[in-house]
Amino acid sequence: MLEGSGEVPSALRVLRAEQVTWSDSSLGCPAADMFYIQVLTPGIWLVVDYQEKEFDYRITGERWTLCRSGSTTKPLSQQPLDGLWTRLAPVPTPRAEVAAAELNGKIYVFGGFGAGARANEEYDIAADLWRKRAPIPRGVDHAAAVALDGKVYLIGGFNGRFQPVDTVWSYNPESDAWTPLADLPTPRGGLGAAVIAGKIYAVGGVGPGGDVGTTEVYDPSTDSWESRAEMPSPRDHLALSVVDGRIYVIGGRLGSYARNLAANEVYDPATDNWDVNEPLPTSRSGIASGAVGGKIYVFGGESTAGTFDENERYDTATGGWAPAPGLPTARHGHAAVALGQRIYVLAGGPTPGGSQSSQNEVYIVLPREGP
Repeated sequence: MLEGSGEVPSALRVLRAEQVTWSDSSLGCPAADMFYIQVLTPGIWLVVDYQEKEFDYRITGERWTLCRSGSTTKPLSQQPLDGLWTRLAPVPTPRAEVAAAELNGKIYVFGGFGAGARANEEYDIAADLWRKRAPIPRGVDHAAAVALDGKVYLIGGFNGRFQPVDTVWSYNPESDAWTPLADLPTPRGGLGAAVIAGKIYAVGGVGPGGDVGTTEVYDPSTDSWESRAEMPSPRDHLALSVVDGRIYVIGGRLGSYARNLAANEVYDPATDNWDVNEPLPTSRSGIASGAVGGKIYVFGGESTAGTFDENERYDTATGGWAPAPGLPTARHGHAAVALGQRIYVLAGGPTPGGSQSSQNEVYIVLPREGP
């Protein structure tokens, strides 16, 4: 997203971005009639290339200053930067405990607390525009959503009174119509879902009797569910991402955000087997995750102390964790959708419990030189 006067640059490329430390005086470089990049990550030295010229941006909090290349002093310290945050058009209906999925360049955000229980809002990524679509037949929150073969599937959730439901729906954006499907065998909310090899996997959540480690797989060709090996650590309000055909289930809690977990367990559908990985550095729940380039980013969450702005990165190749630039708006009950080098983090509550927001903050993973 660019701000400034004149024509918006049509071809702007990030040359490098580093996390740095500098004195306030070094921010005093001239801000001529140039374009500004909206970067929500503070403490960034950003160099961009436009029309064969380099422009140097320094960002601190909500303030950013542009200098021509070479006009600023060398940073006192610097390190490679994993990515940058920016903010795009807000979700029309403020809400939390949402589900979301991407299909054909559009993101669909479903359900949530309060006025958002039946909401179905479509975000056009290229146009940065939202529109309302056919509402969900029955209100739901804490559901899971995935996209497969031209449709978006909405799975499980709560009925607005923290009672788990077994309903499964498919939504067809072309006809703007909903179709009921075979019920989820284990009713549950606060679950995760993923698609691998044309099938949908539903994992964990809160069932009628409490937290479950249940793993069930849906075959759209037969409209039927089957049980698979249970997750070692039953939990809800977890994050789920797929890398190289395996499902990584991270964080979550046991019934309450006073009992947050750091579990990091991976399921291999080919062997129907679970493995235990290095735990999440910050135990949290009400989180969301997205995978880019073999790395999983885990955003936000809640606890008795408040909401989290943490963004922690798990490298599936090395099995290690590292911190990444934090969420500009700390929140929980949000959704994360990864597409290309971007992860869209949508809606969510800024305070623990039933709070809501319209945030659409996007994490841009930057390319790195070398290994």
